[in-house]
Parts: sequence; C-alpha cells; structure tokens
Amino acid sequence: MTSVALVPVTVESATFRERWSGIAFGKRFFLLAIVGLAWIGPAFLDVRFLYGMLAWDALLLVACVADLARLPRPQQLIVTRKWTAPAALSVPGTVELALQNTGRTAVIAEIADEAPPQLRSEIPQVEVTAAAGREGTASYAVVPAVRGDAAMGDAYLRYQSPLRLAERWTRATLAQTVRVYPNLEEAKRHTIYLVRSRQIEMQKRYTRMKGTGREFESLRDYRQGDEFRNICWSATARRGRLVTKSFQVERSQTVWLVVDTGRLMRTRVAGLSKLDYAVNAALSLAEVALYSGDRVGFMAYGRGLQHRILPGRGSAHLRQLMEQLVEVHEETSEADHLRAVGTLLSTQKRRSLIVWLTDLSETAMTPEVVDAAMQLSPRHLVLFAVIGQPDLIAAATGEPIDAAAMYQAAAANEVIHRREALLARMRERGALTIEVSSAALSTAVINSYLEIKQRNQL
Repeated sequence: MTSVALVPVTVESATFRERWSGIAFGKRFFLLAIVGLAWIGPAFLDVRFLYGMLAWDALLLVACVADLARLPRPQQLIVTRKWTAPAALSVPGTVELALQNTGRTAVIAEIADEAPPQLRSEIPQVEVTAAAGREGTASYAVVPAVRGDAAMGDAYLRYQSPLRLAERWTRATLAQTVRVYPNLEEAKRHTIYLVRSRQIEMQKRYTRMKGTGREFESLRDYRQGDEFRNICWSATARRGRLVTKSFQVERSQTVWLVVDTGRLMRTRVAGLSKLDYAVNAALSLAEVALYSGDRVGFMAYGRGLQHRILPGRGSAHLRQLMEQLVEVHEETSEADHLRAVGTLLSTQKRRSLIVWLTDLSETAMTPEVVDAAMQLSPRHLVLFAVIGQPDLIAAATGEPIDAAAMYQAAAANEVIHRREALLARMRERGALTIEVSSAALSTAVINSYLEIKQRNQL
C-alpha cells in the first residue's frame, strides 16, 4: 500500500459571485480618496479648490470603474485545493491552493479556505498572484489534532488587479471530507528503523540457525550437540544413520491487537489522549507484524464491541486496519473487559499473541481488566501494555514542600506499588507486561513483539 492512496483527492471549482453585488472598493482607492481630502483646507480660501477636489474624486471613481471592468469575471477564475500528503494525527501537513486565471488581466487574490478546527486552529488565509492566462499557487500548514473525518468547506476570494482600485468577492465550491489517519510517520519510522535493522538482522542470524524456532525447514545429518527430540526417526531408519530436523523462526503466526476505549483512555497527555497513543502503537505494530509475515487481527471495545477485523495479511488488510483505527473513539463509561475476552476466545481458537493496550484504574480491588487478561493466559500469550501516568510519577518522585505534598507523594507511591504488584501477579500467571509512558508506547510494544519472535515464546 502506498501513501498516495491515502492522500485526499484534489478538488477544483470555478468561482461564482458570493453576494448580490460581489464588488467593492480596493485599498488603494481609499488611500487616494484620503489624499484628495488635502483640497479641503485651501477650499476655505478659494472655492475653486473645492471643485478641484470634486474633480479628483470623479476621476478616481472613473478609474475605479475602469479597473473593475478590466477584472476577470468570477467564472474565469478556477481554484484548486491539493493535498501533498495524507492527513495524519499530529503530523504537520501542507495544503496547496492554486488559482488559475483565464482572464486577460493579472489578479492578486486573498483566499480564505474553510478548514475545520480539527485540522487548524484558525481559518487559513493566503495571497496568490496569477498573471493573465497563468496559474498562481500558495500553501498553508495543517496539524490534525483529532482522528476521523474532517469536513473542509469552500474557499472565499477577494481579488484585485495590480492597480488595486476595485475588487470582486467570489466563492469556490471546494467542500470535501478529509480522513485523518493515525500517526503514519511514526508507523513508517518504526517499520524502517526497527524492522530493517533489528528484525532482518535477527532473521539472518536465527532463521537458518539449527534448532531455532519450531517451523520445520529441512533434514540434515545429526551433529554433536543437537537435541534428541529433534531427531527424525523415520528418516533415520531409511538412511541408516541419525538424521535431525532443522527449524526456522515461525513467520505465519497470529497477532491480535486489542485496544481498550473506556474512560481511562480519555486521559490527555501532551495534547493527545491515551487512546490516540494506543491507536498509533497498534498501527505501528501492525505494519511490523505484517512485514514479518504474521497474520494480524484487531479489536477495539468499550461497553460493547466497536470494531473487529479477523486476522489477515497483505497491503489490503493493512489498509482495512487503518480505516478501522480511524474510527476508534473514546467512551465515557468503563469498558466491559470480560465481554471483550469472551468475544476474543470465541473468535480465536488457535494459540496467538494478544497485544492488549489499556490502562489500570487506581482502586484497592483487582481491576476487571486484570481478571479478564488472566482468562486469556492459559490459551494465548498475552502482552499486557499499560500506559503510565506521568503526573503520578512526578508526584511520587518530587520532593514534598509541605504536609499536603507529602501525603500526595505517599498516595502516589502507594498507587504505583499497587500497579507494580498487579503486573507482577500477571507475570506469575504467564502474561508478559510492560508499563511505559505514552510517548514510548509504540517503541516498547514493537521491541517486545520482536523479542517474543526471537525467543520463540509464541
């Protein structure tokens, strides 16, 4: 799958008159009109100066009308909006506005593009100069702040000739829906730097290493040090000498990405919610796992099941995953973890790797998500990824300055100890656990996945 397929489509439209008149005086007209007021002072001494001022204003008005007549008609201007890259969460992007002038007079246009707050905090305004029969371009930056579909509106123009005595107001119909994907740059970066460096190197060293992995590769003569369990007795009987099996690291395993969308994932860190970081990590791991040859499934749940994609592979499957990740949204209530586990157990019968992206509630009781994960451990390998609380760590490690701060630090340390105890319990039951900051979540999850593959734990 190429990023070209994710880039929003280019839209264009000829302009049309926005209001009943659609014309106005230009800035230079008012400046010259103010200059004409200089005749007022001498007019008190000689009335002829008053006539001179009126003649100046009449001449200026005629020039304005002539300038207006020279301006291209609205239908002679065509506005095009072009995206240079896919719209991705927190990734700066660029939008190009092109103005094609089919008239016989050059224009200087101010274009206001109707971009939603989801993409940009303020309405972008650019100035474009288009010579007669030519095209002019300008661009503005966007930084998407929310995943999902963003509705772009129309473009509004105010254009003048180089004389700037008169101007027209027009509008171009450029309404379109732009889909904001998870952080594609982060996924690409992890795919390039982690997969190509670490995993490919790992495969070169381990794929052909005898006894590594459990996927059968070939038969060879027995060598001293080979495990007896790997001896192929049927081949030994046929050949009259010991023959052993050689294996390679498995490449066709199943990985499930499970994303919690409950209230705990609404916590915002550095402008993004924990759910946004979890979605970015899920996309990064999906690319790495699919590149490795594994089959990837996906499930997002809250009080009910939001999205589920059965395991698959290939670029088309990755595109489907991306489209589903875009639509994952936060919920205000606690997620139903036991229901999600029941759905997963009924869907996935064969042993697989379950990467669970969630958070733990600060409660004295055992969180339901821990009990739910323990139900998966006997059948599947669970990688339980918990997103840490930066404010909790800061409160626990900070130096108290008064009694209230001391009690706050003690409470924070107690919560951290409770979280560590819960994760230790899960590890005793066979699950793998990591607790990292939101910024390091993608890297930690991918490194854990590669380590699981390397050690043949699945």
